Amino acid sequence: MSAVAAYWHRLTIPARILLVGVPVVLVVGAAVTVGLALLAEPLVDFLGANMGLVRFVVAALLIIVVATVPTAFVVIYLELKVIARMNLRVGPDRVGPYGSLMSVVHGLKVLSKEDFTPSGVDVPVFTLAPVAVFLTTVMTLLVVPFAPGLYGQDFNIGLLYLFAVGGLNVVGLMMAGWASYNKYALLGTLRAAAQSISYEIPLTLSVVGVIILAGTMSLNSIVTQQAGSFLDWNAWRQPLGLLIFFIAAIAEANRTPLDMTEADQELVAGFATEYSGMRFGFFFFAEYVNVFVVSALIVVLFFGGWNAPFDWPWPVTLSLDPGALGIGLVFLIGLAPVVGTIVLGLPFWLLSSRISALQALVIGFLLFNLVAVAAVLAWAFISFDWAVGLAWMIGKTFVFVFVFVWMRGTLPRVRVDQLMGFAWKWLLPAALLNIFATAAAVVVIGK
Repeated sequence: MSAVAAYWHRLTIPARILLVGVPVVLVVGAAVTVGLALLAEPLVDFLGANMGLVRFVVAALLIIVVATVPTAFVVIYLELKVIARMNLRVGPDRVGPYGSLMSVVHGLKVLSKEDFTPSGVDVPVFTLAPVAVFLTTVMTLLVVPFAPGLYGQDFNIGLLYLFAVGGLNVVGLMMAGWASYNKYALLGTLRAAAQSISYEIPLTLSVVGVIILAGTMSLNSIVTQQAGSFLDWNAWRQPLGLLIFFIAAIAEANRTPLDMTEADQELVAGFATEYSGMRFGFFFFAEYVNVFVVSALIVVLFFGGWNAPFDWPWPVTLSLDPGALGIGLVFLIGLAPVVGTIVLGLPFWLLSSRISALQALVIGFLLFNLVAVAAVLAWAFISFDWAVGLAWMIGKTFVFVFVFVWMRGTLPRVRVDQLMGFAWKWLLPAALLNIFATAAAVVVIGK
């Protein structure tokens, strides 16, 4: 007993946590697995009888928990790394593998700072403004189809809903600037309103050609009509509409070179000048999520959405039914982490004298989780159409996210008079020309 106590006192605090935590996690995981197996049948019956409620809860959780804040962290990390490479720097490389957790640290830093309310502001409006901006961005994700059957809601007026809700973003910015009692915030708000009015019109008109060709405003139907190969995408049928939509989307997302609402050299931070802490963070979480939403819309409308750019060279099918194992599935799930941890950690302990048994178990546990996640993802990709569609959709979307980041590190910010003049003198006439040309082509050539 004294030897065990002596060994325990020689361990560091992290080693003690790992020594106690890993077995506890394994035991609790096995217990939860057994409990879920016993409750599986009544739980499935309850969920089957309330599919509407289940769909609402799952869609809301996925949109808020998976598709917003984590997406913002990924875009922030991509921005840090890409702009650093463009400047011949390494970028973040300390926190997490290749600095991958640096954006998480930035987010936690913003959320942990003092949430200060200046004197003289309209407190209720000042507080609700970042919430309004964030919620309008989240609500636009409701109609974005990420894969076959993987969407919040399929409206037959999905595009109309999208532009209506997306246009409310400027209302939150106006609330922020007006309630801040600050001249720089007010100027940023006035610019946001003018920019939104100017670019919302060509943005909306640029997709009318797509609606004429598709005959619907449902985003799911638009994606379905682009199935086949990349030659069936609307980018080839509507190149002018794509160009107009992309430029107008840059302005609507307040991204460089059209980010006049927060022009640092002129307006300090524009509408966000008086904000700090979590409320300041909400504005920029919304901005980065908006970049993802705009990129997803470009993919859905013009680049085939979840459709692959080519057919697979051979059909691959993998029919695995875990439920066929019965009670054996419980033992498989309960024992696999223990056996996998030991098997994957044992070589590290045997081949290196500097790695203790505890460290080898931790390494084995992490490796087992990586292997298990990779195996589940590979199985889902082969077995389910929605997994394949989701992979293509996310891949295409982040290509355009990279383009937005690339432009920020390359292009200078334009003047406000150039910004407004370009919308009214060039984009609006070009959008009208695209509508007339598309309508004439449909009448003359037919669909």
